[in-house]
Amino acid sequence: MILFIVLAISPYDRTTWWAENIPVLIVVGLLLLTYSRFKFSNFSYFLMTLFLCYHTVGGYFTFELVPFDWGNQLLSKLDFDFILPEGRNNFDRLGHFLVGVFAYPAVEISLRKQWVNNRLMAWLFGVFALGFWAASYEIIEMTYAVVAGGESGAAFLGSQGDIWDAQKDMLMDILGGCVFGLLALLNQRHWRG
Repeated sequence: MILFIVLAISPYDRTTWWAENIPVLIVVGLLLLTYSRFKFSNFSYFLMTLFLCYHTVGGYFTFELVPFDWGNQLLSKLDFDFILPEGRNNFDRLGHFLVGVFAYPAVEISLRKQWVNNRLMAWLFGVFALGFWAASYEIIEMTYAVVAGGESGAAFLGSQGDIWDAQKDMLMDILGGCVFGLLALLNQRHWRG
């Protein structure tokens, strides 16, 4: 809450800040509204909080302008130029990978509520649910960029000149979902009933 308030004071672009932080407010609101009916594990809340803080920082600067030189240098050592090209601020790409944290609570709730009857289906549910929301968000970004236009639209879209940005973002979302969904399965014994 403190981070959100501090970064709301003087963001780079107020319109982009609102566009980036409305989803954060929706997620926090949903978690607060459902807390009495279903409590995720502490680690699930930690992962979601980590992502929401990361996203709030991106909204403050706009994802393209976050001072991330150290991270870009570190990511360039991975040699994944097709998805993490040099000369691009990859704070956004890493953020899309971190969207995958939401596969963790999706796997957790599907197993604890017994929506599915085996671990593979829980993992697939988490990854597919995340992939659906990731693709939906890319459509929302595109729509906002077309409607808002100008600098705010371009800053929210954040493609940084990459015509394949939306596809690469969705790939990173799904890869993150695969990793964090698997982590949920490995951590399953630590959940409360």
